[in-house]
Amino acid sequence: MTLTETGGSFPPPGPWQHARVTEIRRETVTAKTFRLALSEPGPYLAGQHFLVRLTAPDGYRAQRSYSVASAPDGSGEIELTVERLPDGEVSSFLHDVVMVGDDLEARGPIGGWFIWRGDTPAVLIGGGSGVVPLMAMLRLARREGHAGLLSLVVSVRRPADLYYATELPGPQSTVIYTRAAPPSWPRPAGRLTLADLPAPLPPEATGFVCGSARFADAATDMLMTAGMPTGRIRVERFGPTG
Repeated sequence: MTLTETGGSFPPPGPWQHARVTEIRRETVTAKTFRLALSEPGPYLAGQHFLVRLTAPDGYRAQRSYSVASAPDGSGEIELTVERLPDGEVSSFLHDVVMVGDDLEARGPIGGWFIWRGDTPAVLIGGGSGVVPLMAMLRLARREGHAGLLSLVVSVRRPADLYYATELPGPQSTVIYTRAAPPSWPRPAGRLTLADLPAPLPPEATGFVCGSARFADAATDMLMTAGMPTGRIRVERFGPTG
């Protein structure tokens, strides 16, 4: 997954460090969460991401950027949720080869624009795997007792595609299914619309949008139509690179 931010600047990331895999959890058929214990941990913010680098015996290296799904907690560990992409050399290795106890290389945190510090109103909109950095924000809000500051809207194709399915639901979150909804779901399957956003938007809220380029553009247009100034909308787009 390649991440790009709209606006702002990237502070320099920390040095490459060892990251031991302490836990692996399956989120969906194609996504796993990897919990990593950093050898040189430091502070990070909800919304930031880390680079993961693999080095082959012949010296060949490949690296990818992954959003942090865990809330900052000072534990020295981070969680990265990785979607396995067809022919993805890094994501395939992580899914098919890496086991608990293995060591990886990581570098970060990266990103100074798409961040939430946990103390201001925010409207979060995620498409598919774009929910990952938003989940860090939701976890932070819930842990700090600030859940009332957030509204999270997640769009996925079907129930089997929903990340964090047992943890995400709650009064702060709304799930939109675009292809197939569960039985008796209050909203029929269909694309995200303006009516799915909180109304009215909280005054002075910041909008955080993460997803594919097409999804991000559509969600940004909805926020502006709902009255959110462009300057308060922060967008992170991703594209598949593996």
